[in-house]
This record gives sequence, C-alpha cells and structure tokens, in this order.
Amino acid sequence: MIQVEITEDMKKRAWAKSREMGVIKNSIMKGDGNIAGFIGEEVANVVIEGSISNTYDYDIVDNDGIKYDVKTKRCTSKPKPYYDCSVANFNTKQQCDRYVFVRVENKNRRWGRAWVLGWLGHDEYFEKSRHLKKGQIDPSNNFVVRADCHNVAISELNEFRRSKC
Repeated sequence: MIQVEITEDMKKRAWAKSREMGVIKNSIMKGDGNIAGFIGEEVANVVIEGSISNTYDYDIVDNDGIKYDVKTKRCTSKPKPYYDCSVANFNTKQQCDRYVFVRVENKNRRWGRAWVLGWLGHDEYFEKSRHLKKGQIDPSNNFVVRADCHNVAISELNEFRRSKC
C-alpha cells in the first residue's frame, strides 16, 4: 500500500471532470462518487506513471501499454489489509488488463490522504473474488451491499514495485 498526497491540482482536475460527466448510468452513488473516482485516477497515476485515458473500459495506460481500470472508495481512515476492494457486477466486461484499487480519505467533506492499495489482473480478480448480491449482508464486515459486486481483500492484491512517492 502506497500513500500518495492529494494535491490541489489533482482536486481541480477531478472537480472539472466530475462536473463535465454528471451522473452516469448505473452509478451506485448516483454521481456523488464521481469526484472521488477522478481523484483516485489522479492518485493511481502518480504510481503508474502512465496517461489518463478515461474510456469506459480503462482509465490509465502505462508506458508498456498495460490498461488499468481504477476502482476508488472513500474512507475516513487508513485502510486495513482485511478491507475489501470491489468491482460492480455491471463492470465485469470492461476491457482492461488490470484493476488498480485506491482509497481516498474524506473527513468533514475535505479530501485528506490517499492510498494506492495494489492491483490484480482482470481475470485473476474474478477468480479470487467473492460474488455478493444487492441487499445481501457481507458476512466479512456486516456491510449491506448496494449493488451486485465482486469483492477481494486488500491483502490479496499485488503491490506496485515502483513509485515516485
């Protein structure tokens, strides 16, 4: 897990993209998570050092041509290894090579720290994941599932080997 500073420039770019996008179809958070998602892309790219693409299938392409889709969750504290990373069921057909998972801290409506948690290859993610249905209570954390999804614990992710952080 790599901690990354959320800069003012990252926030400005994320806000601009969020306003431009509006509410997307199938949004679990009804558009409220857009800013977190765009900050997550900015944070992940500090580690990946690629180019942000913002397609339906992937968000970042690294210098080797590997396509990453960034999955971001908001949090109020440093993530623990047993916390889950999620991919919503309607995103399982995305044509990315890897998923990268990010947590962004948001306390009292202020963005704080961020963490790049790690990555898994597209197919490996679904092989390792637990499938959960909307309305189901996840037995690992008692969270009521908001949408059908696939979850993997942070401890099961691959770590990034390089970082400018």
